[in-house]
Amino acid sequence: MQVNVKTATSLATATERVLVLAPSGRDAGVARDILEDAGIAVEICRDLEALLARLDEGAEAAVVTEEVLRGDARGLIRWVSEQPAWSDFPFIVLTRHGGGIERNPHAAQVTAALGNVSFLERPFHPTTLVSVVQNNLRGRRRQYECRRLNEELELRVQERTAELAQANGQLRSQMEERERVEMTLRQMQRLEAVGQLTSGVAHDFNNLLTVVLGNINFLDKKFTEHGIDGKMAQRLGYMRTAAERGAKLTDHLLSFSRRQRLQPKALDLSGTVGNMRDLLQSTIGGSVRIEMRLAAALWPAFVDPTQLELAVLNLAINARDALGADGTIELSTANVTLRAPRAPEEPAAGDYVEVCVSDDGHGMTAEVRAKVFEPFFTTKEIGKGSGLGLSQVLGFAKQSGGGIRLNSTPGRGTSVHIYLPRAHISADESDVAPAVAPVPERAGGRILLVDDDNAVREVTAAMLDELGYQVIEAGSGPSALQLLDDRTHCDLIIIDFAMPGMSGAELARRVKARRPELPVLFVTGFAERSALAGVQDGHIIGKPFVTGELAEKVQRALAGTL
Repeated sequence: MQVNVKTATSLATATERVLVLAPSGRDAGVARDILEDAGIAVEICRDLEALLARLDEGAEAAVVTEEVLRGDARGLIRWVSEQPAWSDFPFIVLTRHGGGIERNPHAAQVTAALGNVSFLERPFHPTTLVSVVQNNLRGRRRQYECRRLNEELELRVQERTAELAQANGQLRSQMEERERVEMTLRQMQRLEAVGQLTSGVAHDFNNLLTVVLGNINFLDKKFTEHGIDGKMAQRLGYMRTAAERGAKLTDHLLSFSRRQRLQPKALDLSGTVGNMRDLLQSTIGGSVRIEMRLAAALWPAFVDPTQLELAVLNLAINARDALGADGTIELSTANVTLRAPRAPEEPAAGDYVEVCVSDDGHGMTAEVRAKVFEPFFTTKEIGKGSGLGLSQVLGFAKQSGGGIRLNSTPGRGTSVHIYLPRAHISADESDVAPAVAPVPERAGGRILLVDDDNAVREVTAAMLDELGYQVIEAGSGPSALQLLDDRTHCDLIIIDFAMPGMSGAELARRVKARRPELPVLFVTGFAERSALAGVQDGHIIGKPFVTGELAEKVQRALAGTL
């Protein structure tokens, strides 16, 4: 049973209504006349059923005689019990003379059943009736007012709760974004720290390999001149192969740490990747299918062709290993315009040319995905991979001015997207090679060799001596400057780029200030691109170097044709 209630606005008007139920005698008419004279609206009910109907329609108080409640009042009791929590409907019960609660047990039962009950003994004084009814009406108004205030409070609470929920959502989103940025920063810092470490290791390793390969060359020549048995020649071959494999491994490390010396040019990626089909098929085997989707109207990419082919080959081999016995590898190219990066390995926003290598293999878990670009991390069996494939591809892409995006789902495969910068000239224009001066025939000359590593300096000096040059050695930048200040004659200075104290770049700057006509060559195991930005490739000899490269660049430097 529903209770009809009025708003506080209606209560402010003369619409308050008091119900009167007094079936016997003149009580109903007398009560109505008294209350109407006081300006209170009254409606007389003929029985309890009519009272309940009017209560459902809405009223503010009810005057009921005691005799009505001595009958079957279960409907009224049920109506009272079903009131909303804010409502406590007032009843004024007219009792017989001397029928107060103290002397009337039924009055206590009525109070327990109806709750908000006022007793008025008959015969009642008109002023007393009006006072009791007005008091109950004021109480009812306060109930309505409390209900209104409570509804407003609940509405405000709901609005505030919604505001707090929205603020919490924004805060949660900001916290998630902050965590993502912090995670990205930590990953970038970790990769940068690993890159610094690997570049330092590569530098020292290249010095060692220069000594090893140099001395293997000397031993090979000596044994060739004086004869050598087959077993010794085989061992020398093993040593040379191991050292050359070490040089390739070092090159991978330099690629990851972005310290390679790249030779980019405008390149048609669709043509380059398309020409690799036979090489890729022979490398990964006949059980794996290769599909190509190469864009026709592709922008030229500015990239080192050799390093690109190595990167694609690395990715294809990784894809084959993920496939197992058989499966499909897809290579595709496309023009793409990227928005802001979502991960540290991705490039900045802009136009790029994309090469994508995809497979339908076993995919990667989130844990593997988080570590996949770290050097030496691999999920392959021992001896099946170095863990440098993806890290080398990432280093190459970043050093080229692009980046990588990797998508992988366990059980559904992996796709690696390499993004390379768009070239501003066509591939045809880039293919026009500049005129190259012939290598002059020159023997003799005096060379100042500067290297802080004694073993590397010794083997380099021995190579130069075999080529017919006179060598002056210096173990540091200050020592070399002292020789020049002492008027020591030399036709060329060869400087190790990475030296403690005075670097090779600083030494070269000071040498040019003293002897501007003196040509300079750099030997380096690695070098920051920014540090060598103003140095042409012809003036750089990478470690470990072979005698042929050293001889050619020394000859050109002395002839002034670099």
